[in-house]
Amino acid sequence: MKEARAEPVCAEEALDLLNCVAQSPYDQDKCVRLLQTLRECVLNKKVKKFSLADQDQQEANSVSKKA
Repeated sequence: MKEARAEPVCAEEALDLLNCVAQSPYDQDKCVRLLQTLRECVLNKKVKKFSLADQDQQEANSVSKKA
């Protein structure tokens, strides 16, 4: 049975890359590899745009207020 809320597409790859750039010391080679992994995921899953959960919530609230 599927969960009610699925993990966003390429979320793990994006989070890994963000955490890599936040690490000190910065490991550029590792981050470039993670960037390539994220790029492959984006191409494979045909991702057009990323958004944060807060952005989705704000957009939903602004749409409901307009109605």
